[in-house]
Parts: sequence; C-alpha cells; structure tokens
Amino acid sequence: MLEIKVGQGSCGISAGAAKVYDALQAALDADVKLSVTGCIGMCFLEPIVDIYDDGKLTRLVRVQPKDAQAIAQYLQTGDEASVASLKISAEDSAFLDKQTRIALRNCGLIDPENLDDAVAHQGYAALRKAVTEMTPEEVIEEIKISGLAGRGGAGFPTWFKWNAARQSTGSPKYLICNADEGDPGAFMDRAVIEGDPHALIEGMLIGAYAIGAAEAIVYVRAEYPLAIKRLEKAIADASAAGYIGEHIFGSDFSCGFRIKAGAGAFVCGEETALIESLEGQRGMPRLKPPFPAQSGYWHKPSNINNVETFANVAWILNNGGEAFAAMGTEGSKGTKGTKVFALTGKIKRGGLVEIPMGKTLRDVVFDIGGGMRGERNFKGVQLGGPSGGCVPLAGIDTIIDYKALSATGAIMGSGGMVIMDEDTCMVQMAKFFLDFTAKESCGKCVACRIGTKRLLEILTRICDGEGREGDIELLEELCSRIKENALCGLGQTAPNPVLTTIRYFRDEYEAHIRDKRCPAGECTALVRYSIDADKCRGCSLCSRKCPVNAISGEIGKPFSIDSDACIRCGQCAAVCKFGAVRKG
Repeated sequence: MLEIKVGQGSCGISAGAAKVYDALQAALDADVKLSVTGCIGMCFLEPIVDIYDDGKLTRLVRVQPKDAQAIAQYLQTGDEASVASLKISAEDSAFLDKQTRIALRNCGLIDPENLDDAVAHQGYAALRKAVTEMTPEEVIEEIKISGLAGRGGAGFPTWFKWNAARQSTGSPKYLICNADEGDPGAFMDRAVIEGDPHALIEGMLIGAYAIGAAEAIVYVRAEYPLAIKRLEKAIADASAAGYIGEHIFGSDFSCGFRIKAGAGAFVCGEETALIESLEGQRGMPRLKPPFPAQSGYWHKPSNINNVETFANVAWILNNGGEAFAAMGTEGSKGTKGTKVFALTGKIKRGGLVEIPMGKTLRDVVFDIGGGMRGERNFKGVQLGGPSGGCVPLAGIDTIIDYKALSATGAIMGSGGMVIMDEDTCMVQMAKFFLDFTAKESCGKCVACRIGTKRLLEILTRICDGEGREGDIELLEELCSRIKENALCGLGQTAPNPVLTTIRYFRDEYEAHIRDKRCPAGECTALVRYSIDADKCRGCSLCSRKCPVNAISGEIGKPFSIDSDACIRCGQCAAVCKFGAVRKG
C-alpha cells in the first residue's frame, strides 16, 4: 500500500511540516494514505516526507508546501525527475545508517497518535510477556543482565533502584518518570515522547510491575505542549485497550497512569526536588538518605528513572538482556547498550544520534555529525549541559562511557552535545552556563546560591575586560568549595564548565585578563576593529553603514576607525567586500 508520512516532531513543525502536510492533503489522491510521524532524528533536513510503496522507502528532505504538486506528479507517473532535488543524499543517509536505534527505534516510523501502529511494531508485547509469563523478580533480573543504567546522567544501575523499591516496605508504591529535560541543547526525551509515547508508557508499566507500584506518573515540563498532547492521547488509547488500569492482560497487576506538568525548574531534574514539586511544594532537594526507594513521593517507596531509560525496557524484554549487554564496553558502570545524544551548535548535521556505548566523540562529531559547519576548525564539545564539562580537540578520541568521560572532567549527563568551533570564546561559554545555573539554583544551600553568583560575577568581569591577576586562581578555589559543600547535584556539578575550560583553555583566560584580548573575537568589550590600509579601496561603504560615524576617510583612499567612538557592532566588517576590516 502507498503511504506518505510527514515528520511532525517539534523540529519538523517549526520548519513548516504542518503546512507541508496540508499542501499534500490537498494535492494527493484520496487513495493515498497520508499520516504523521515523529522526529526521525535528522533535524537538519526537516521537513521530511517519507514515501512507502510496497516496502520501498523514498525519503524527501527540506520539503516545502510548493513541492506538493511535484510529489503528487511523482506518485502518479513514477517520474523521479520531479522530486530529484528533494531526495536525500547518500551522504546524509549515512547519518542514520551509522546508528543503532533502540530507544528511538520507532521514532519517525510510527504515527505517535495511533495505538494500532504502535502495536504493529511490538507495542505492549513486552508488557504482556512480563505480567503473564514472568515474576517481578525475573523482570528485575533481566534488567540486571542487560546492564541498563539510568540515562538521566548519573548512570546508576536500573535494576538496583527497582530492586530497592520492590524490597521496601510501605504502600502504595509509585513509579515516576523524570521527563523534566532542562539542559540547554538537549531534546532526547521530548523526541521520544513526541515520536513514540507508547514506548515510554510500556516501559513504565513494566517498571511498575517490577517494583509493585499501583500508580505511574510522568513528570514532564509544561514547555513541551506537543509531547504532553501526544502522551495524553496515548494514555487514553492504552487505557481504553486495557493496557492501563485494572487486571492488565487478565493478570493480578493493576496500575493507574497520569501526567504532572512541571513549571520547568532545572533543579527538578534532581529526583528529590522533583518529588517535592510533584507534591505541590517548591522544587528543592531533600537530604539523602532516606532515598526515594525507601521514602519518596508522599514518603512512600518510589522509583524514578528518565524517559530514555524507560524507552529501552520493552526492547530488553523482547530481545533479552544479553542482547542489550552485547553492545557497549567493559570495565566501568553504565557502559552497556546504546545512548542517545542531541547534537547542536556549530555542526553540519544537528539532530538526534543513538549509538552503542564505546564509540568515540570523533565518531559522533565527524563521522555521523559531518564535522563543522562552514569548514571551520573543531574547538571543543560541551557534554552534559550546565552540569557537564568541555572536551577539547585533544580529547576527540575519548571513548563514550561514564568512566572515560569523567576522566576528562566532563560527564555524559542526559546526552546533550554542544559543538563549538574556533570562533567560540571559551570564557563566554563558561559564563553562559554559569548564568543558567545561577538563575536555576533553588537557593536552599549557600554554596550553590551564593557560590554560582560569585563565579558568574568574576566571569562577567573577565569578559567585560576588567579581569584581574588572580582571577583564575580565585575561580578554581570557588569551584572547589562549591563542589564540596553544595547540597545536590546541580550545585556540585555547576563548576564543571569553568573548571574544564580553565583546564584546557587557560591561555584564553590569560589573554582576557592580561592582554585585554578575546582570541575568538566574541567578547564585545575586548574586540577592536581596524582597517588594513593595503586592502582598503576607499569605497566608503563601511563609513556609510557605521551607525555612530566612527569611520572616516576620503573616497579612493584608505579609511580609518576611531576606536574610542566605535561601538563594535561589526557592521563595517559585514559589509566590506575586500576583507579590509580586521577584528582583533
């Protein structure tokens, strides 16, 4: 049967996919099935239209509404010339070909709002197997064999958390999904919920069965309206089909399911702060112990994992824990299976990448991601968001697992990868993430509340050209004190961007402080524009574009810039056709 699928994750919709869908609906014959799917991960090619004809896939990329007629013509005549310019290139196809997709296995393939489509792709088969053929202990053992570790950042063994909650006394028990994805540049969990909400639901129900929970709760940030909409639809459909509720698959297992929309506080990514928010309190971390497995939501035994962790569970039960464990590396915790990363920043192919543990950063950045945009030089990658650290070019061959990344000073985190090129100022980058963590601090402990603010003040002073001798040492000392004394993971890891940029790019800090110069030319206060007299043709275009009349000269002769009057807006450099304006 002929079927056309239009990718409508948030990235696709923002690129115009909804308009493409409407245009195709108007242009196609009534006998052509037109449906929606989620993000397949190739965000850099959106909007994406997939044509399935008797099992054959034709993928069209960067499709616009005006292309609908050409697509209709292709379907009617088979003339490939009409869509030749839209077909995905072999080079871009390699983006997916080089991945191993488990958590994202159905994203971009199924209609996320169609339960039958999910069931046709093994949806709820693992849940049926778990509740009708396995004991809760056997489920936990299979997860133990798989080596699945929490994909939210800490890499804690999933089976251990499940087992601790199962063995805890107290009733009722709760199974909670942390979908409060707050790292700048991270969108893995959103893509899973938007593209395959039933994978999350099924994984959570299996987890609830394993620990003996009577209710499953998804804590998702309110800034994810499409994810919430599709998850609500999936919950309603699964409930109507008997996959949620009383006596699931005729067993003794019953479980309710609901969503809690959070206000988007970054600190609520910490599990005890999330529980506080879930209870209606201000999101602030609790002291541990007791751990949530003993005293969590409403002080009852609770288990919390993130979206990606749960998205792996059904696959593991369907394929066996050993199959999952066969992917990955030996020798450190949390190195089994695959990991999803969100590639953003100065990279050619931005989007979602799922790879087996054990690949290198080079594999992801250059082999899959295609390297730098504009053929610029790679400078570093920020891993783990504001809680993570920067890995420079010298570390590009670092193995992707928890132990190897920790040795660089970075962390895997939830999977954000922000790629930076030679034009990125590393002091500014550290300042950006400290600005974020300082604003997101809950304020409960002094180390985080005051410490991050002091770090930000010093970084701001350095970027403004007012850095002083001793600032680098002061930053290092403050970072050490914050890491030692902060109450929760947000504060303990907040100094990481500062420490890793000082570790690998100390010369940039020194240039800012001692030379009052930003090597990347990104700090406005430290940028100076000048005109190369040998290159200047005296056309006066720069002078005419200068908003403050800081450029003067005579037609046909070299012009000059008054540095005191210059506001460093960069207009002169942008309009010069001869490369005469220098930035330094």
